[in-house]
Amino acid sequence: MNSKAITSTILGAGLALLAGCAAAPDQAQPELGARAKPVIEVDGLEFRDLDGNGALTPYEDWRLTADERAADLSARMTAAEKVGTLMHSTLPGLGGVQGRGDGYDLEALRALVRDKHVTSFITRLTLEPAGLAEANNAAQQLAEESRLGIPLTVSSDPRNHFQYVLGASEGGNGVTQWPELLGFGALRSAQRVEQFGAIARREYRAVGIHMALSPQLDLATEPRWARGSGTFGSRPELASELGAAYVTGMQGSAEGLTRDGTMTVVKHWVGYGAQPEGFDGHNYYGRFAVPGEHLGLHLQAFEGALAAGAAGVMPAYPILRDTVVDGEPLEAVGPGFSRQLLEGELRGRQGYRGIILSDWAITRDCTPGCRAPSAEAPQLPQDIATSWGVEELTVAERYVKGLAAGIDQFGGTDDVQPLIDAVAAGEVSEERLDLSVRRVLAAKFRLGLFENPYVDPQAAKAAIGRAEDVALAEQTQREAQVLLENRDNLLPLAAGTTKVWLHGLDPAAAEAAGLAVVGDLADADVAIVRAETPAEMLHPHHFFGSRYKEGRLDFRDGDPPYEALKQAQAAGVSAVLAIFLDRPAVLTNVQDKAAAILANFGASDAAVLDVLTGQAQARGKLPFELPRSMAAVAAQDPALPDDSEDPLYPFGAPMAP
Repeated sequence: MNSKAITSTILGAGLALLAGCAAAPDQAQPELGARAKPVIEVDGLEFRDLDGNGALTPYEDWRLTADERAADLSARMTAAEKVGTLMHSTLPGLGGVQGRGDGYDLEALRALVRDKHVTSFITRLTLEPAGLAEANNAAQQLAEESRLGIPLTVSSDPRNHFQYVLGASEGGNGVTQWPELLGFGALRSAQRVEQFGAIARREYRAVGIHMALSPQLDLATEPRWARGSGTFGSRPELASELGAAYVTGMQGSAEGLTRDGTMTVVKHWVGYGAQPEGFDGHNYYGRFAVPGEHLGLHLQAFEGALAAGAAGVMPAYPILRDTVVDGEPLEAVGPGFSRQLLEGELRGRQGYRGIILSDWAITRDCTPGCRAPSAEAPQLPQDIATSWGVEELTVAERYVKGLAAGIDQFGGTDDVQPLIDAVAAGEVSEERLDLSVRRVLAAKFRLGLFENPYVDPQAAKAAIGRAEDVALAEQTQREAQVLLENRDNLLPLAAGTTKVWLHGLDPAAAEAAGLAVVGDLADADVAIVRAETPAEMLHPHHFFGSRYKEGRLDFRDGDPPYEALKQAQAAGVSAVLAIFLDRPAVLTNVQDKAAAILANFGASDAAVLDVLTGQAQARGKLPFELPRSMAAVAAQDPALPDDSEDPLYPFGAPMAP
């Protein structure tokens, strides 16, 4: 039956009848977690009495489907409660900024849950596992105390990798540490990606995190773009295959979200990687992308993840210039406000039925501190806004336009009043609110949060960083490396006899690998130089511009790693360059100075040294090309994969002989 065609009264009555039915044969009594509301017994089964009315309300009945329960609950909610459900805020940190701190500020959170009715939050805490589990339990107890007892959905940016940028990724504490997604792109193993996803899922759920704001399925088509390390590389077919494996591992199934799964929010729909000069869409100066006639390549990257039932999709920030969809030019607004890209392409053509969660701050005003910060007045967190293309609209008008485009939740905000006012003024219908509310609630039901949102802090300690998981993560760090050069068979280095001079690498790690560390190049057999892709700070006063890498990719005089290579060359000592390719480096003037070049995409010193000494084998292949010059970088099309002229190392290097 079409739920839109019946009234909430009839629907409620029908569900009440279902609530009296016996449990289906395959539905066992789930474990219940209750701290603030009672548990009631019906037909010999137990249920949480979340509305506190002493009876079994349909949405409390775990025998019903997630969609049935969501429809019943949404019919019982006030307009203000529905609006709060459409917000995805930040769990306030105690004594920190941007959600950081030694725990949650529970009084501030109480106001968000009780007064604003927000039930979805990102966590930015990086506590040890038991401490994070306890903090999330305390937050869930506040939610249980609310009128309807709606549990919180807790999300997180990626936690299991090496890079950390506030607002884009998190540091982990005790979790397994894996290469960036580029490393998985280099390894080209869907099985390994799925294994990673299953381990990360267990680690997330053990501490009370239910939603992964990942994977990033953008294409690394512009070499200077700072966020390429979070992608699977430059090719859409690879991103599609590995994206499907990531969703399958994280959510627990290749057919959608399971009860013990972690929701994935695949991002950023779509064309984000095609940013001219690599200037990122978090910033006013990076508010445009130019996929142009190549938009189809960027769409293709999402196919596998969508087919695997990704629970969420996050639209990108930048306005897509010179781009046509279905014969019509795209409206000059960010994808979160584009009905053509969301309702038209994503829901219509792709058939997507899950949650569309906006990226952060798209409804905020871009103030002078956002547009043109200075040394005297740098951009602060409160100045962050990404309302590209709708800067002249009011906050309320942005909410209305976002909902009309297809957004279900607005990320990074709890500013409920403008949307409440828009609903009261008839600018957003209750039916439109209900559509998104039911999507958000259904995911909570599928995850079992209405039965038990609590986790066991002691079990969290045991579930995170298990020996076999750490071993696989460390193996992946090693295998995902790429050996680009090994002239004169310099590698492997002989442990026990090789004397090494180091730059950028921990001497203790080298000694643990059996190498003899010397302080004078004249005494060395080999110089090992550890580095990362060069960069410039071109926008030091912008919040993200000061945190993301921008500009050049080539080594120049004065760069410490380059000077170290020159020193080794002058001393007649063979050199190894071990380089973290967070962006595609230009290595043309390095080739003659390093007999061996070993690329990685997030690896410890120990992992690098194991490959250098032959204790492990680098099995990776480049997930993007390495251009020959900065002139070639400037001439390539930001929307096309691997199109620079005469690349120094092509996509897929090293090639099989």
